[in-house]
Formats: sequence, structure tokens, C-alpha cells
Amino acid sequence: MSKPSDKYSIESTDYTVGQDNIQKWGFDIHNPVFGTSAGLVLLFLVAVLVSDTHAAKEILDGFKWQIIGTFDALFMWAGNIFVVFCIVLAISPWGRIRLGGVNAKPSHSRLSWFAMLFAAGMGIGLMFWGVAEPVAYLTGWYETPLGVEANTDEAARLALGATMYHWGLHPWAIYAVVALSLAFFTYNKGLPLSIRSIFYPLLGDRAWGWPGHVIDVLAVLATLFGLATSLGLGAQQAASGINHVFGVDGGIGLQMLVILVVTALAVISVMRGLEGGVKVLSNVNMVIAAALLVGVAMAGFAVAMGTIPTTLIAYVEHIIPLSNPHGREDEAWLQGWTVFYWAWWISWSPFVGMFIARVSEGRTIREFIIAVLLIPTLVTVVWMSVYGGIAIEQVMNGVGTLGEKGLTDVSLAMFQMFDALPMSSLLSVIAIVLVLVFFITSSDSGSLVIDSITAGGKIDAPAPQRVFWAVVEGAIAAALLWVGGTEAVQALQAGAISSGLPFTFVLLLMCVSLVMGLRTEQR
Repeated sequence: MSKPSDKYSIESTDYTVGQDNIQKWGFDIHNPVFGTSAGLVLLFLVAVLVSDTHAAKEILDGFKWQIIGTFDALFMWAGNIFVVFCIVLAISPWGRIRLGGVNAKPSHSRLSWFAMLFAAGMGIGLMFWGVAEPVAYLTGWYETPLGVEANTDEAARLALGATMYHWGLHPWAIYAVVALSLAFFTYNKGLPLSIRSIFYPLLGDRAWGWPGHVIDVLAVLATLFGLATSLGLGAQQAASGINHVFGVDGGIGLQMLVILVVTALAVISVMRGLEGGVKVLSNVNMVIAAALLVGVAMAGFAVAMGTIPTTLIAYVEHIIPLSNPHGREDEAWLQGWTVFYWAWWISWSPFVGMFIARVSEGRTIREFIIAVLLIPTLVTVVWMSVYGGIAIEQVMNGVGTLGEKGLTDVSLAMFQMFDALPMSSLLSVIAIVLVLVFFITSSDSGSLVIDSITAGGKIDAPAPQRVFWAVVEGAIAAALLWVGGTEAVQALQAGAISSGLPFTFVLLLMCVSLVMGLRTEQR
């Protein structure tokens, strides 16, 4: 491959990384983005403290469902486009392009690299939904996929296939579009590690002005509120698990304690930086998750091993029908599950995409896409087969709480499944630890992402700046729980999901911009 053109690179502009930054009080901040983002967050916190959270939830929920109901086909087709786009890039000659240039070397081993992208991407979601989602589809807790009759053998197969559809290629393709675009323009074109850089081929030097500021502020707010939402919901799940196992009151006091502990440990981690913080925690995550997976699989060995091929076949068999938004008889299920998920993944994509980009220098585009799309999908097949397969077996045979009562509490579904297995208390304790470590990793990696954006694309901003954003994440989650509990957290979630609509168009433009940039790398 010939030497890359400097078109769309920092050399073709008058911009230098950090030129708009202000160094003061130990911070190194990009003034318009940091000041605007921090000011809007402060206004939000004040609004939370003085508002009627129930009314806010009703308004935002209504807005969310209006968007989902009106633009369901747009979300579905966008998800399909992202999958096809990534596959085409991987098999095209562009797949040989190395992020960072022909001589670039990866900074992390493949194992650590995969652990970091998986932990930041959706590790905690698999803990929350690994049991609840397949059981929901089997029993018709909220409709069934493709209108299949609930509590039948066909429903059991489709429950596993539909769950994999929501956690397989499509969400990871959404993340990959953002991550690959950022990594290419940062490492191959010398542009700042910030969302605005992706749009330089479309905006030119206006990317460094207010159009770019608006893009970065929106990315900061989406990341911050998405993380705060997950931290709030995660605190409730962890508190429910602790209450279930140890009998400790799982009310607001324990939830606030969980947030305090997670935030404190995340602060320690961000102070240690990427190598000593997120990377170490991600490797710990991987070890604990693998140990728990093996433990659960051994406890229900015959069911777990027999379900893996069933899940994979069901996923392949139903991916096309589930991807088609037209003429569906299960419109309520489609909108309530698939479109909801797609909007949520898209709203999270600036955070997860930027973090994956940050740790992916030195990989070829083909290696990147295989790692980001295929490997997590295969791991998820095993995870959902073990957890979902055993849970479905319990429901079908009337075993344990799930078999007797079905899905009554999403946050407790995993622990209820453990109750019917040998060594249930040990499995539950390990799961609680894993949930907490996953949330620490998410908070830590999110703080690094927000810090980079608000530092004008710098990746070596001062530690106090990273600490500031980690504390802000915890403060938002704590304020939501303290003032409005679950309703306040769900209101923020509805707002974050609503942001998925404009970000869908942003991601489609990213595909166009990335192709424009890749064309300058051809022979």
C-alpha cells in the first residue's frame, strides 16, 4: 500500500490538538465543550431535585414510545445497514489497512484487548438479562417473538434465538461503526480522539468550530446520562441480590452505599489510568465471569452443553425474519424489545465506540471487525445458552421459583435460577461481585471517554479531570435514586433512548465519512 494521503488529516488544517484548551486548577479542558457539558449537567441536577419525577417519567416515556412507534422501520434498517457495512469492510481490500499505519503495533495483548472491549460494551447487560430475557420470550411476559405460542418447544427455541439477535452482530456492529471511524481518523489521519473528528471529511475546518462543539457536547451528555442510568439500575440489582442472598434490606440506603462504593473504586481506578485501572479490572472481570460461567455450566451440565448448538442454529435460522420490520404480526414485541434495544445501543455508541477505539491502535480493519463482531457474538452464544438454557429448562419443568411463578422480578431472575442449582449461595455471591466489578469498569472507562472529549481529544489529561467525571456520574445516579427512585432512573433512561433517533442519522453519516476517508488510503 502506498503512503496514505494527508487529505482529512491534521496537516491539512490549521488546528492543533488542545489549541482551545485552558489549563487551570490542575485541569486541561477544552473550554466550550467542558464548560457547556458541565453547565448542562448542573442544570439537570437542579431540575431533578426540584421536579416531579413521576410527571417527568410520564412525559419522557410518552416521547420515547412515540419515537419507537413512528421510527421503528428506520431503527431496524439502520441496524441491518451497520451489520452489512462492517462485513463489507472486513472482506474488502480496505480490511488490510492497519489502524495507525503499516508499522503500528498493538498496545495490548489480544486477550486484554478483548476483555476491555467486552467489559465496556455489554458485560453487565448479560448479567442482568441472561436469564430474564429468554424466560420473558418463552412465557410471553411481554409478548412473544414472531407471534409464537408461549410455553411451547418452539417458543423455547425462538426465545434463545431472539435473545441472541438482540445481543449478537447488530449491537456490536453499531459499536464498531463508531469505534472504527474514530480509530481511523485518530490514528491514521492524526485528528483528535473526539467524535467531531469523524465528520472532518463532511464539515472540513468547521469541525473545530461550533458544529464540532455541539457534536461533542451531545456525545458527552449521552455517555454521562447512559452511564448514570446503568449505575442507578445496577445499584438496584446489586441491592436486590444482596437482599436475596443475605437478607439485608435492599432499600435506598443499601442502593446509595453501592453507588458510593462503586464510585470510590472507580475514582481509584481512573487515577491509575488505562493500564493500571481499566485494563486490570477488565482482566479481573474476564476471570470472574469465566469462573461463574463454568460453575453454572457444571451445575447444569447436560442442559447447558445441549443448548449451545440449539441457540446458534436458532439465531442463524431467525436472524432474517427478526431483522425484517415490515408485515410483522408481532409489532408490539418488535417495538417493545428490538427497537428499544437498537435505540439504547445507538445512544450508548459514542461511549463504547470511543473506548474501543482508544484501545485498538495497531489492529487491521479486518482483525478489528472480526474481534468486535464475531468473537463477542460467539461468547454470547455460550453465555445465553448456559444461563438462558438452564432457566428455560426450569420453567418448562416447573423447577424452583422460575418454574413455579415465572418471571416476577427482572433484577432477581438470575438469583432465582441459581436457587435451584447446587452451590446456589456461592454462585450468587460470585455474581454479586461480578456485577459490582462490571459497573466499576463501566464507570472507569466512561470517565476516560468523557475526559478525552472534554480535553479536546487529548488522551493524557490530568488525573483530577478524570476523577471529576467519575464523581459526577455517581452524583447523578445517587441524586436520581434519592429523589425519585426507580421512576427517576427510568425517566433518564427514556430520555437517553430518545436520543437514539438523532444519533441514528449521525451513525449513518459516519459510514459515509469513513468511506471518504478510506478512499484516500487506496493505492
